[in-house]
Amino acid sequence: MFEVSAVSALLGGVIVFFSPCILPIVPFYLSYMAGASMSEIQGDGTLPPGLRRRAVLASIMFSIGIITVFVLLGAAAFSLSQSFRSYQAEFRIGAALIVLVLGLHFLGVIRVGFLNRSFSMDSGQTGKMSVPGAFLVGLAFAAGWTPCVGGVLTAVMFQASQEATAQQGLALMLVFGVGMTLPFVIAAAFIGPFLRFAARFRQHLGKVEKAMGVFLILFAILIATDSVNYIAAWMLDVFPAFQSI
Repeated sequence: MFEVSAVSALLGGVIVFFSPCILPIVPFYLSYMAGASMSEIQGDGTLPPGLRRRAVLASIMFSIGIITVFVLLGAAAFSLSQSFRSYQAEFRIGAALIVLVLGLHFLGVIRVGFLNRSFSMDSGQTGKMSVPGAFLVGLAFAAGWTPCVGGVLTAVMFQASQEATAQQGLALMLVFGVGMTLPFVIAAAFIGPFLRFAARFRQHLGKVEKAMGVFLILFAILIATDSVNYIAAWMLDVFPAFQSI
């Protein structure tokens, strides 16, 4: 079932990147990491020498910082799950409730104030970021994740804690981290076109937020009813191609 879980984790990471909590602040991160102002990047399309290379290298280290935290969280979730195997039902219900609340938050049914906090930086900063500095910013970003990251992350962490081995659980968190951060690296490589795309896509952020809410509520139901593995088995039957991934 790991292949199906991995595909779901990858898609979950990509969806998180295009969520209202992440996508709007990506241009400012790219600007900061490239060491250029937004006006320089959004100018006539001609980028200053070395800007693209700085942005890509910094974004890679930023991504590694985020993935590091996610993998460590996955390791902690797996260890906790194994330590309290006799409380698997309670552990499952607790995870389902967290994911459900986050889903309702996205749909606007309820609003939980502290979930609206986000990790951001001063958009006016244009100093060049060092490679180690980008890694540290990635660690800080992941440690102070927004509700967008927290909702899908909780679902993926629960699934990682239920994998047969610790290696599979950690691999699942790695896949989720790659799904979330790979678009960031691609955005850095095509920084000009990406900023134009992000400006046009902004009008659809509300739809993405609602879709994430529905996704999280459905996953909460699957977790609560212990049906995740049954769905994975069904997907393997319906889509045999997953077995070869």
